[in-house]
Formats: sequence, C-alpha cells, structure tokens
Amino acid sequence: MLAYAANQRSRRRLSPSALLLIGAGHAIAIGLLITAKMTVDTFAPPVKTQVYNVPLPPPPEQPKPKPQPKVEQDTLLPPPDSHIDRIPPVIQNPLPTDNFDVGPAINSQVPDIGPALEAKLPPILPPIPTPAVVKVGPRASTPADLLRPPYPESKRRTEEEAVLRLRLSIDERGRVTAVEPVGNVDAAFLSSARSHLIRYWRYRPATEDGRAVASSLTITLRFELEE
Repeated sequence: MLAYAANQRSRRRLSPSALLLIGAGHAIAIGLLITAKMTVDTFAPPVKTQVYNVPLPPPPEQPKPKPQPKVEQDTLLPPPDSHIDRIPPVIQNPLPTDNFDVGPAINSQVPDIGPALEAKLPPILPPIPTPAVVKVGPRASTPADLLRPPYPESKRRTEEEAVLRLRLSIDERGRVTAVEPVGNVDAAFLSSARSHLIRYWRYRPATEDGRAVASSLTITLRFELEE
C-alpha cells in the first residue's frame, strides 16, 4: 500500500512539460547514435584485397600407345568375329554355251566413198566487180576566133616562131585557172599565151559519174608567122 501510494504521488508530480523534455531527450539520443554510426561508416579505413595465384595441377600424363607388331601382307587375315565371314558367298551363274543368241550379225563392210570424192564440185562464181567510175575529160568550147593568142611584137620583128607545150588547170566551171610550161619555153611567148588562155579559153568541165570536177590538160600551142 505504501509503494502504490508512492507511485501515485510520483505520477502526479510529472507535468506535461517534463514529459516533453523526456521525449526530446530520447530523440536527441537516437539522432546522436545515428550520426555516430554514419560517421564511423564514412571514415572506416579501406579494406585491402589480396589476390593469390593458386597454381593448377598439371594434367595427368597420357599413357603411351604400345607399338603394334608388324604384320606381313601375306599373313593379314580378318579376325574370326569380323563381319566378312558373315557375307554369303556369291554364286556366279555361268553363261550358257549352247544355243546362245547374240542377235543379228552386224554388217562390217565399209561403204565406198570414192565416187563421192571424185565428183566435181560446182564452179565457184567470181565476185561481182564493182562498177567503175565513169570519167569524162574536159572538152574545148572556145570560139574559133578566140583560139589564137596575140603574137609578141618583139618576136614578129625578128620573125621568130615557137612551139609551146603547156599544162592547163581547169576548174569545175570549165575556166582555165593556171598555165604551166612543160620543158623549156621562151618567156615572151609564154607570157602572151598565159594571159590569153586564162582570159578567153573555156572548156566543158570534166565529170565523174555525171558530176563536174576539176581537171588538168596538156596542150601544144604553135606560134607561126603568116606568109
């Protein structure tokens, strides 16, 4: 009864403020414990890990194969339990020798090909020739009164005559474009003939397959005095 009364008196003495302080003290104690644990874990010294190489045991030695005895070729026989002695023997049926039909006889005669080799082959036709180009030379169309060139006065006074061989160049229109001497020619006669022929002489132009082309022509021109 006294103890109960004492406990009753002690409970009565605890006020709300005291209870609040007690709870705060417990909370502070728990926080200090947590902080101390974190601090210890944070500053814990690193743990060193040591690695040891453990050697593996060597592989067991393989037994060496025993040398096989050398067997000669003549004594090489299959073992008794081999499958060779279980193969049934092959029975060969001999071919009949009487009344054996081999079919009709083959004609071995070679045909005579002599006549075929001696036969004459048809003649080979010659190739068709390419038609030649039809060429026509230049033809004179100068009027008769314009054929004779003027006689050089210096040669007339001295009564000199000359025979000139001249090569004429004629264009596609039939005009004389050039006069060249063939051999030795007097300069006075050549000058008179050249200027006259280029100015007055005309030709029908040369043609190839009907088409007018340029050509050349060699002529003989005589300078003779009239009696």
